Amino acid sequence: MPISIVTDSACDVPEHLAQALQITVVPVYVNIGEQSYLEGTELTRQEFYDNLSNYPVYPTTAAPASGAFKETYERLAAQGATQILSIHLASSLSATYNAARLGAESADGVAVTLFDSRQISLGAGLLVLLAAEAAAEGKSMDEILKLLSERVERTRLFGMIDDLTALRRSGRVSWPQFGLGTLLSIKPVMMIHRSEITVVAKIRTRSRAVNHLVTMLAEIEPFERLAVIHVNAPNEAEKLRVRARHLFPKQATPIVATITPAIGTHLGLGAIGFACISSGS
Repeated sequence: MPISIVTDSACDVPEHLAQALQITVVPVYVNIGEQSYLEGTELTRQEFYDNLSNYPVYPTTAAPASGAFKETYERLAAQGATQILSIHLASSLSATYNAARLGAESADGVAVTLFDSRQISLGAGLLVLLAAEAAAEGKSMDEILKLLSERVERTRLFGMIDDLTALRRSGRVSWPQFGLGTLLSIKPVMMIHRSEITVVAKIRTRSRAVNHLVTMLAEIEPFERLAVIHVNAPNEAEKLRVRARHLFPKQATPIVATITPAIGTHLGLGAIGFACISSGS
């Protein structure tokens, strides 16, 4: 049996691709007031974003329990898996990796290898897809891990934040460190690369910020993988895809994905950007 691939829902692997590649997705929690929901199963992304402005308390998120991972690993073992590769959000940015580690340590009957994507959202998801395709081709665990380690260095996620309110609430960035101050009217362009979050530009208008995104993308082409991501902004995401259509790998079906609420609660509605793996030299 090929190596089984496990990930979490915050890695944003599109559902149809997860099914086609037999990727097991463990859902993260979205907390609304005192009620917790499993993202994607008990609460859809569209439901969450449609009601975000109406929630009396701003939602928070939580990693899956280690027991959810233990159960998942043992279920896959019972189905015949002898090796599992579990790929998750950057360990420095989320508790999910540690929960998976604890689940792996307590799971019986199967060898589980963990991989820290050092990314979020589809930055991690593109690596998950790469691993699943390699597993389907019969590559060994060592071969897949080598492939992933090489690609992490070339994987980036970057985008424009349309509304800084959510980012301020999240506490995920240091306002003084990034020099954002109280300039809530700006549209910062942020990047995640090898677990590090940086503000690469502070731009006054949305149109200029979008131009900057496309320019950044062109500077690091060509790509093995390229996707458009958005926080409940499908029309703007489609416009961005059209702007960048000449940069997508030939014969590849473009991925345009809604970012999980686990990440979207921090980025805020209207955020758009790219996840990509640049081609090697």
